Amino acid sequence: MKIRTASSTQQPELDDFFVPALCEPEALLSMVLLAELLVLVLVLAQPMTPGFDWVRLALTSLFVQWMVLLSAAILCRLRPLLARMPVAVAGTLCCLIVVVLSLLCTAVADHYELGGPLPRSAEVYPYLRHGLISLIMSALLLRYFYLQSQWRKQQRAELQARIESLQARIRPHFLFNSLNSIASLVAVDPPKAEQAVLDLSDLFRASLAKPGSLVSWREEVELAQRYLSIERYRLGERLQLQWEVVDVPDDLPIPQLTLQPLLENALVYGIQPRIEGGVVRVEASYQKGVFALCVSNPYEPLGEEPLSRGTHQALSNVDARLVALFGPKASLSVERREGRHFTCLSYPCARTKQEARAL
Repeated sequence: MKIRTASSTQQPELDDFFVPALCEPEALLSMVLLAELLVLVLVLAQPMTPGFDWVRLALTSLFVQWMVLLSAAILCRLRPLLARMPVAVAGTLCCLIVVVLSLLCTAVADHYELGGPLPRSAEVYPYLRHGLISLIMSALLLRYFYLQSQWRKQQRAELQARIESLQARIRPHFLFNSLNSIASLVAVDPPKAEQAVLDLSDLFRASLAKPGSLVSWREEVELAQRYLSIERYRLGERLQLQWEVVDVPDDLPIPQLTLQPLLENALVYGIQPRIEGGVVRVEASYQKGVFALCVSNPYEPLGEEPLSRGTHQALSNVDARLVALFGPKASLSVERREGRHFTCLSYPCARTKQEARAL
């Protein structure tokens, strides 16, 4: 148990550490390109000669790239240890590591005379020059990493506050509609009303027990089933369900209380007005990293009514949460065709359980 607690607390520290994982391919590519730009600046800063010294450019590039790659490898290896330190201490140690590596690389280059023999009076100059350049560049780069980290934290905090606000709007809307359904059972069948209250209590206990904004597909279906059990007490045989779920992993992340508002919309506007009731169809699929969900219900074209303000609010909240969590490729659409009303959503989700933890 202690080992699990230690590992679970170490992961947030690494995620919040301002120095990125420099051993990742994207970070390495950025470091190499920045190093090559620095090489060009260093070479161009030298006194101009009639012919461009390509050998000097190659040697300087080799020197700087080796120093950058070694620094990235060591900092990536020490990242878990540095993440436990205060920011000022970790930043100072990072700068010190880069400066020491630059001095070691300078000593190796001086030993093999890669830059040509130096006079005795100028032997200290390369060490001082390379040490100051590495100190200034590493300090500037660490400052950039720190500002980027603070900006990401602010973005996450604003996103979390926005999602929690949208979630808070959905829960009262769902609660009021469920209570209305239970109220209709009190005079007709008190035992069923009592059981419906217990179902509603279990539903909210399960919903509020998980503090995160995302739940697994299996948990979301269980929440929806509890809501449907409440509505079955009121609608009886008029409510028929048809589930068509294709290749959806149980641990696929989905915003909490996403399926329930779609089902509520289908029941209120597709089943409740019809004496004979109808079939509510739930279609879900997961293909090529994209999750798609459609909830459809029958409707009468001649007697169709516009969606109420409450329904508009619930659907707009679901749409806003999808965009906030999964980006602009997430979408929610409403259309009517072939005598049925379709409410469909989709969003990219290349990973399953790992993405839910990251978000």
